[in-house]
Amino acid sequence: MSTFTKGRLATLTMAAVFATACSVDPYTGEEKASNTAKGAGWGALGGAILGAAVSDKDHREQGAWIGAAAGAAAGGGYGYYMDRQEAKLRARLEGTGVGVQRVGDTIKLIMPGNITFDTGSSVIQSGFTSVLDSVALVTKEFDKTLMQINGFTDSTGSFETNQRLSEERAGSVARFFMNSGIPSSRIRTQGMGPRNPIADNSTSSGRAQNRRVEIELLPTATK
Repeated sequence: MSTFTKGRLATLTMAAVFATACSVDPYTGEEKASNTAKGAGWGALGGAILGAAVSDKDHREQGAWIGAAAGAAAGGGYGYYMDRQEAKLRARLEGTGVGVQRVGDTIKLIMPGNITFDTGSSVIQSGFTSVLDSVALVTKEFDKTLMQINGFTDSTGSFETNQRLSEERAGSVARFFMNSGIPSSRIRTQGMGPRNPIADNSTSSGRAQNRRVEIELLPTATK
C-alpha cells in the first residue's frame, strides 16, 4: 500500500505537462511558457487533485496520473486553439504594419491610421483590403472566436465628430468581414473616439498612430 503525498502530486502534475512547459518565442527569441502550457498546467493540477480524490486510497496515485493527463489535455486545448490562430495571423500579417499582441487568450490586432483610412474618412483604403482579407481568412478558419472591433481617432476636432467617425470606421471594418462570410453573430463594434491614445497627439506621427482600428479576437465558451 503506497502513501499518496503532496510531493507525489506535484511530481505527477509536472510530469503531465513537461512536454509543453516551455517554448521559444520566434519573434523575440525569449524562452517562455506558452498559453497552451499554462492552461495545461492548471488543468493537470486540477485533474490530479480530482483524480486522487475520487480514487480509493490504494489507487490514488494511479487516479492522479489519469486525472492529470486528462486535465492537461482539456486545459491546454483552450490555449492551443488561440496559439495556432496567433501563429497564422502573425505569418499572414508580417510586414503589413499591423501589430499583433497576445494578452492571455485574447489576440489583439492594432491597425494604424496610415494603412486604414484617410483623415476624416470611414472609407477603407484600397491597400487596406488585402490586410483585412488575410484577417478574414484566418478568422473564418478559427470559427470559435468572437471579433470585437474598436475604432479610434486622434484628438483633432470636436469629441462628437470624433466619436461618430470612430463608430463609422469600426462599422466599415465589420461590414467588410460580414461581406467576406463571417457571421454578424461573431462581430461586435464600438467607437472609442479620441479615448485611450497610444501616442502623443501633439505630433503628426502620434496622431497617425492614434487614428487606428483594433480588433480583439476572443475565444468562445463553446469551443
